[in-house]
Amino acid sequence: MRWIRAAGRGLLALAVVLTGYMASGTPSGGAERTSGRGPMTLATAGDLTGYLGRVLDGWNRAHPAERVTVVELPDSADETRAQMITDLRSGEGRFDLLNIDVAWTSEFAAAGWIAPLERDRFPLESFLPPVVDTATYDGRLYAVPYVTNAGMLFYRKDVLAREGQRPPRTWAELERQARTIAPKYGLGGYAGQFLPYEGLTVNAAEAVYSAGGTILGDEGERVTVDSAAARSGLGFLARGVRDGWIPGEALTYKEEESRQAFQDGRLLFLRNWPYAYAGASGAQSKVAGKFGAVPLPGPEGPGASVLGGSNLAVSSQARHPESARDLIAYLTSERVQRRVLGEGALPPVRAALYEDPALVARFPYLPALRASVLAAAPRPKSPHYEQVSLAVQAVAHDAMTQHQTPEAAVRRLADELAAIARRR
Repeated sequence: MRWIRAAGRGLLALAVVLTGYMASGTPSGGAERTSGRGPMTLATAGDLTGYLGRVLDGWNRAHPAERVTVVELPDSADETRAQMITDLRSGEGRFDLLNIDVAWTSEFAAAGWIAPLERDRFPLESFLPPVVDTATYDGRLYAVPYVTNAGMLFYRKDVLAREGQRPPRTWAELERQARTIAPKYGLGGYAGQFLPYEGLTVNAAEAVYSAGGTILGDEGERVTVDSAAARSGLGFLARGVRDGWIPGEALTYKEEESRQAFQDGRLLFLRNWPYAYAGASGAQSKVAGKFGAVPLPGPEGPGASVLGGSNLAVSSQARHPESARDLIAYLTSERVQRRVLGEGALPPVRAALYEDPALVARFPYLPALRASVLAAAPRPKSPHYEQVSLAVQAVAHDAMTQHQTPEAAVRRLADELAAIARRR
C-alpha cells in the first residue's frame, strides 16, 4: 500500500534508524530537544512522483534556520512501519515529523509516540470533514490530514455504452452486469485487492460499511462486527467468487496487479484508489479514453469507501516540535495542497480544490472522488490496529475462498476481535 494509494494504499508510515541528526547538521539529544525551533527531519514513505523535495525547497528558502531533511523509506507499508516502530521504541528521537498512514494514528497515539496538537492551530474547517476523524484518538487531535484517498469503481464505459447500460449504483446492478455483460466481451467481471494483506482489510471493511455495519467502536474497546450487515458484506464478496463474476485470479491481486489487469483490458469493473486513473489513461493503456470512475456501489445505492491517505504527526520525542507544527501548517496550506494534487497526483484534503474548475478539467475524477470521500469512513480504530487488520484479512479470505460461510466467518471475527480488545 503505497503513499499514493492508501490502503492504503495506501497508503503510510515512516521511520528508519539514523545516527543522530547528522543530515541536518545538528547533534541529537541534550538541551536541543527543548529548544522548540530548529532543523527538522521529516520521515516519509517513498516519494514516487518526486514532488515533495520541490515543495520543501520553498520552506527551506524561507526558513534557513529551520531546514527540513527528508528521509524516504521503502514503499512497503509493513516494512516502513516495522522500521518506524524500531526507531520510536529506541527513544532516540531521530524524527521531528512523521508522515503516517491514516490507519495508524490511534496506534501511535495510544503508544505515546506522537504528541497531541492544538485544533485551532490548523484550518481543519477547510478540510473534507471525514478526513479529520482519521487524525483523532480518544477525542483529541494527534495529527493533521495531509493526503486523503477513497476507493472508487472504475468501469469500462465503452462496453456499458454498447449495452445501453449505466455504471452500477447498487450491488445487484454490479453483480448482474459483471455476470452477464463481462463474459460477452471476454472480460472478468469485478476485482478489488483480495490478496490477504492490508488491501483485503480495506475491501472487506468497505463491504461491511456499505451494508450499514461497523467493525469496532469506542476506539477499539467495543466489538460491533457481529451483525446482519457484516454478514451481508462478506456474503457479497464470497458470492462473487463462488459464482464466478469475481475471477479467481483476483484473490492474488494487490493494488498494482488489479490496476494492470484493468489497464490491460481484462476487467469490466475494478475497485481501486484514484491513482489508477493516471495509469489507465496513459499511452500504454488499452483502455485509455474508454473508462470512467464513480463512487462504490452498495446494497441500495452508493456505498461507503474506507479512507486512505496519510496524516502528519509530531513525534513526542521531537527536538524541535514548534518548527514541526509550523511545517505541518505549511504543508496543509491551500497553496501547497494544490501542488500535492497538481505535481504529486495525490488527493488533497482541502475541500475547495475539488470544485476548482481548472483542477477538475485536469483531473476529471475529482467530483466522484469528493463524493466518495464524503461517504467514507476510517478503518477500525484500535491501539492494536495491526492485529485487527490481520484478523479481518484472514476471515475475509476464508469466506471468499469458501472455507467458511460468511455467517461463521463473522462469528469467528467477533471472537478474535474481542480477544484483541482485551489486550488493552
